[in-house]
Amino acid sequence: MTADTIALLKITLDDVKPVVLRRIEVPFSIRLDRLHLVLQAAIGWTNSHLYEICIDDTGWSVPDPSWRDGPLDASKARLDKVIEDLGRKTFTYLYDFGDGWSHTIKIERLTDAIPGLVYPNLIEASGRCPPEDIGGPAGYADFLEAIADPQHEGHADALEWAEPDFDPHPADIATHQSAIAALTKRWAPKPRAKRTKPI
Repeated sequence: MTADTIALLKITLDDVKPVVLRRIEVPFSIRLDRLHLVLQAAIGWTNSHLYEICIDDTGWSVPDPSWRDGPLDASKARLDKVIEDLGRKTFTYLYDFGDGWSHTIKIERLTDAIPGLVYPNLIEASGRCPPEDIGGPAGYADFLEAIADPQHEGHADALEWAEPDFDPHPADIATHQSAIAALTKRWAPKPRAKRTKPI
C-alpha cells in the first residue's frame, strides 16, 4: 500500500427493500469523520443525526465526554489504520440511533489511484435513500406500502413525508456525485500564495 492507495467500498443499507446500494472509491487513508461525510453524500442522508462507524466492539464517532465507554474520536482515526489494526474488510456504519439505519460496508478491493481522477468518487448507485425520520427499516416499509396505495389509511400522512411521486427504485446519482464533489473541493489542498519581492 502507498499513500495513493484507493479503497473500493460497497455500501448496503441493511433490511431495506428495494435495495439501497452504493459503490464509492475513497483514499484508503481517509479519516473516519470524513468517511462519514462521504457516506452521507453518497447515500443521500442529511447529516442531521448521530453516527458511529463500528468494527467488532470498537466504534468511532464524535467524542462525547459524558460517555465513559463511548466511541473513539473519528477525526483521529484513518480507515487504513483501523482496518490494519483490526484485520477486518467488512464493517458497519450506523446512522440515526433512533431510527437505527445500519449499513454494511465491505472493502471490495484496493487499487492505485488513477492520475487525474479526483477522490472520493461515486461509481455506482441503486435505490433511493429513505426519507429522514421515517422510523427505520420497518417504518420505511410501512411508508412504501402507504404511499403506493391511495386507499391506505396512512396514504395522506405518507405524502407529507415525501413528494407524491416518490419512487424508491432510482438513485439520484447526479445529486450524490455533486455532494461528493463539494466535499472533495472543500478538502483539496489550497494553493500557496506566491510571495512577491519588494522593489
